[in-house]
Amino acid sequence: MSKKPVSGSGDVVTYLKEQHEAIKALFVETLDAKNATEQQAAFTRLRTLLAVHETAEEMMVHPRVRRKIDGAREVVDARLTEEHDAKVALAELENIPCGTADFSKALIHLQAAVLEHAEREETEEFTLLEEQLDPAELAKLATAVEIAERIAPTHPHAGVESAFANFAVGPFASLLDRARDALRGNAA
Repeated sequence: MSKKPVSGSGDVVTYLKEQHEAIKALFVETLDAKNATEQQAAFTRLRTLLAVHETAEEMMVHPRVRRKIDGAREVVDARLTEEHDAKVALAELENIPCGTADFSKALIHLQAAVLEHAEREETEEFTLLEEQLDPAELAKLATAVEIAERIAPTHPHAGVESAFANFAVGPFASLLDRARDALRGNAA
C-alpha cells in the first residue's frame, strides 16, 4: 500500500482529510488503470486504505464525537450507516473481476457513495470536532487514529461499525486479513 498521508499539524481533522484526498486519488488510479493487473493493484491499495480508515474512525472518532458533543448522535449514526453500506459494496466489489465493465460500474457507484460520505464527514462531523475540541484533544485523537489503523482489518467487515465490535472483532479480523493478503502477495 502506498504511504498514508501524515498530518504535519498533528490534528485529527487534517489527518483524516488528507486520507480522504488519498482515497479520491486511488479511485481515479483504479478507474484509469491500463489493464486488469494494474487495476487489481490499485484496487488493493484503495480497499486497504478504505478498510483501515473507516475502522479507525469507528474505533476512535465517532465515539469521541458521541461522548463530547451534545446532539451529535444523529450525525454519527448517519455516518455509521453510510460506512456499513460502503463496506457491503466494497465486499461485493472484491468478488468482481478487475478489468471488466461490471467492476468499473460497481467501482463508480462506490466512488460516488464514498465521496459523498467523506464530504458529509468533513462538513458535519469534522466541523463539530474542530468547534468542540481543543488543539491538544485533536492531536491526541490523531495519535489514537494512527494507532487504531495499525490493528485495523485490511478488508471490509460489514456489521462491525461500533467501537466495541471493532475492539472485540477487529484484531482477529485484522490478523486473518493480513495473513490472507500476505499469502496472496497483497501485503499492505
